[in-house]
Amino acid sequence: MEMRPGLSDSEVAQRLDRFGYNELPGQDKKNIWVIVLEVIREPMFILLIFSSLLYMVLGDYREGMMLMSFILVIIFITFYQYQKTERALEKLKNLSSPRAKVIRNQQVVRIPGREVVPCDILSLSEGDRIPADARLLEINNLMIDESMLTGESVAVQKKLNTAEDIGMVFSGTMIVQGRALAEVTETGVYTQLGKIGTSLSNLSSGETRLQIEMKKLIRSLLWIGVGISLAVFLAFYLSRGGLVKSILNALSTSIAILPEEFPVVFTVFLAIGAWRLSKIQVLTRNPSAIETLGSTTVLCSDKTGTITQNRMQIMQLFLDGQFVNEADFLLEKAKIQSLIYAAELASHASSLDPMEVAIFQTKQSLGAEVSSILPLVREYPLSTDLLAMTQVYQLDQAIQVGYTKGAPEAIFNLCQIDGEEREKLEEALGKMASQALRVIAVAQTGILKGDLPDQQKNLTCQFLGLIGLQDPIRPEVPQAIQECMDAGIKVNMITGDYPQTASSIAKQIGLRNADQVLTGEELLQLSDEELKRCIGDYSVFARIKPDQKLRIVNALKQNHEVVAMTGDGVNDAPALKAAHIGIAMGNKGTDVAREASSLVLLDDNFASIVAAIRSGRRIFDNLQKAMSYIISIHIPIIGLTLLPAMFEFMPLLLLPLHIVFLEMIIDPICSVAFESEVEEKSIMSRPPRDVRATFFGFKLLFRSIVRGLLLLSTVLVVFWFSWKEGHTDNEIRAISFSALIIGNIFFIYSSLSNTRSFIHVFIERNAMALIVSITAIVVLLLIVYVPYLQSLFSFEFPGFAHFKLVLITSCSLLATLELVKWGRGKL
Repeated sequence: MEMRPGLSDSEVAQRLDRFGYNELPGQDKKNIWVIVLEVIREPMFILLIFSSLLYMVLGDYREGMMLMSFILVIIFITFYQYQKTERALEKLKNLSSPRAKVIRNQQVVRIPGREVVPCDILSLSEGDRIPADARLLEINNLMIDESMLTGESVAVQKKLNTAEDIGMVFSGTMIVQGRALAEVTETGVYTQLGKIGTSLSNLSSGETRLQIEMKKLIRSLLWIGVGISLAVFLAFYLSRGGLVKSILNALSTSIAILPEEFPVVFTVFLAIGAWRLSKIQVLTRNPSAIETLGSTTVLCSDKTGTITQNRMQIMQLFLDGQFVNEADFLLEKAKIQSLIYAAELASHASSLDPMEVAIFQTKQSLGAEVSSILPLVREYPLSTDLLAMTQVYQLDQAIQVGYTKGAPEAIFNLCQIDGEEREKLEEALGKMASQALRVIAVAQTGILKGDLPDQQKNLTCQFLGLIGLQDPIRPEVPQAIQECMDAGIKVNMITGDYPQTASSIAKQIGLRNADQVLTGEELLQLSDEELKRCIGDYSVFARIKPDQKLRIVNALKQNHEVVAMTGDGVNDAPALKAAHIGIAMGNKGTDVAREASSLVLLDDNFASIVAAIRSGRRIFDNLQKAMSYIISIHIPIIGLTLLPAMFEFMPLLLLPLHIVFLEMIIDPICSVAFESEVEEKSIMSRPPRDVRATFFGFKLLFRSIVRGLLLLSTVLVVFWFSWKEGHTDNEIRAISFSALIIGNIFFIYSSLSNTRSFIHVFIERNAMALIVSITAIVVLLLIVYVPYLQSLFSFEFPGFAHFKLVLITSCSLLATLELVKWGRGKL
């Protein structure tokens, strides 16, 4: 296709200023009043408002106003967390914007689809989703799926502007075959897609398994809380009388039991977790992928561009029965020029394909410019039936000449090579493949004008030679492969390359069973049951066609493997959709592959997949620790509100105001401090998590409850000694509350890591944990010591000497938790 200059940077800037970005309006962001309304609808905040109003009715305005002020603080924290989540999602949304290839400044560049402007020249090829409405300029066998607009599932064949066809392509439709150049006519809301009000898809899709599980738990706890609160009210009222105090104690119990932090923590973890993944070049399209990453048992990866650098270089040629290595190209220039020239003419003139770019670069390295292309008469494209492509040019008025390149087997068949000559060529092919070279064959054919066959397979070609190209592996891949094996994750390499090439690359990166290769031809001969039985014996799959990836995925899933699969083409979409985690390539991948995937690899680097698995494990670990902490910390809160209803000698230890103060510690700790905690030491040396295991399993719940009971017991010990010493109710309340706060801080530092001691956690300086801890201690000292604040919290200062026991019991709690952690680590 003819190369066009395209727009200049200044012209693009002018059009962006005039027409705006090529995007449709999204959902309006929530303002603070909408957020306030959502917050006060929550049962937790309804209880808080009711408590503050009750205090005011009783004439205790200070207590009521203090509760109200805390409600405002909680609304502010919720708004801040919402804004942080929105910013993360907005950045992810921008990253997930469809990309487009356009011609600008006489170069083909890839840009975000939102940056396309009117008069841009689009370079379109198979698998691309068209970013804007455009008028066709040049086409080559163009078929487009317009079902998004018309509902018609049959692809439409496009023509240039004629009486039968308006020569237009439309935003959101997808190219299923062929190539084209098109000039953008409309963008954004002015496109056909924009006119019918279609907006960008949201990043999240449906409820995940963890969300459903969490909702069930919260619903159960809500009903349990209602029942316990009614029981507390009746028990307190019947044993002590006093309607108001009975209501306050029941309200405190309700507030204590409701785990309102769960949905907040989950939302924050997924949003910030997805943003953290994007920082390591992995875009999360489906939140459930974060949950599944830690369970991955098999990682199926493409070779080209993922394991290797996608930077091809011609390393060796075979022609006239002899090998010529790259170091000797200049010396053998006269001998090899005809082969390189033919390979160049068998390639697209302005191709971005690494193999074709390598051919052009080699031609230039021989001291010659890229050839002026003869008039192109016809192109026979590469197809799944024949892995070869031919370009036919007009040589003179009577003669046309065709140049063909493709898979050696296909070229051998086109040239009708067999017998001894084929054996020699296959021997040469084997030697080149054993060096991890990607080998293509080149042929030529002369055709009388008007004698072009309808199908490429009917051409009669003359063999010219073999070209061996090398795509070097990424230097970080062997270490990433080793990390996978240490983590119990099997890596499969799937490629369309020659088996010996695939085996050689597999050895270089350290794959197990690299000598055993299952080819696409062999796979065709296996039944689904046979493939299921033998697939575990292979790590290398060669000469695999895109549609065969689906069979590989299904066979692995039938063996109860959790499969992550990479892909980049249109035909990869079924396999990506079928895999537990579909991973599309961000650079070389088509938009349809991206839409079928859970993750998008922005740099197409295998090491980024492994980093994503590591990060996914860390996110899941920290989420589980945060949820466990929430359950644990609610145990002493529930206990300290229930026990006074059961034992008359106990004063009310926790009032609604005290519980709200605790929430000021719990909310940022569980939603931010745990999220930012570094990964566990053993994170990539343990087997994958069982995907069938429930998040809130019996062990987690039991351990959380036991740890909460330990914290409750330390507070009760402090209460008992304070009561025995004859302190007033307000002094007992101050000492016991201090024990709960200090014990909670020590509890947090022990809970942040399951494999490192609290000393290491403190040294590594989790900033949020440190800030919240210091703030909590300073405020605690103020409310215990300052008379005005004492009266607000119903405290009396007992003297600093009486807080020694608080420190002793808190240190004992920390020592116990650390000993248990150490013992679990030794088991």
